[in-house]
Amino acid sequence: MYNYTEKIAAELQPDFIQIGNEINSGFLHPYGHISNNFQQFRELLETAIVAVRTTSSETKIILHFAGIEGSDWFFDQLSIVDYDIIGLSYYPIWHGKSLNNLKAKMQYLGNAHQKKILIAETAYPFTLDWNDWTNNIVGTDDQLILPEFPATPEGQRKFINEIKALTKEVENGIGFCYWGAELIAWKGNESQDASPWENQALFDFDNKALPVLREFKNE
Repeated sequence: MYNYTEKIAAELQPDFIQIGNEINSGFLHPYGHISNNFQQFRELLETAIVAVRTTSSETKIILHFAGIEGSDWFFDQLSIVDYDIIGLSYYPIWHGKSLNNLKAKMQYLGNAHQKKILIAETAYPFTLDWNDWTNNIVGTDDQLILPEFPATPEGQRKFINEIKALTKEVENGIGFCYWGAELIAWKGNESQDASPWENQALFDFDNKALPVLREFKNE
């Protein structure tokens, strides 16, 4: 764990580094599974953090939890761990349709742990149509936040605009990251094993940039 993380941090010298991805259940299973061996999970986590701190003193370390429910417990358990930023995933299909709940949770976690906080993953569809024969993850109206954010190019833009505004309003909020921006139907329009996400990409079915990209400008 130390050697791998040290190599990544030394070669990339990143501004930000995330130790694991959506580590609700830990990482490097079965060795770092939270339910089976929380102590070993924390030791692995802290080992990676030491590797980053030793190699790249300016790099900010993110711990990334998927969703809202259970995040209080998770970050409470890691209160003595040396990291800089709380990262949360937020997808309405899995994590609830209330942006007010998301904002309240971000405000609470940032204040409770005195950490900066960001939305480490989010996405939203610009259509419910398909551009290949791979089943899409989001495909029905009941998975959306309606009527505020329909599955249209403008609805996608408005959703991300609201996410951006929300992170600015949270006291310790520092921004958001979009997941799957490039996941167009890359393998042909009849592929059954390609993108389940092309309707949530930031490019339409002609691979043209969607209006939502304007929301990524610094203001």
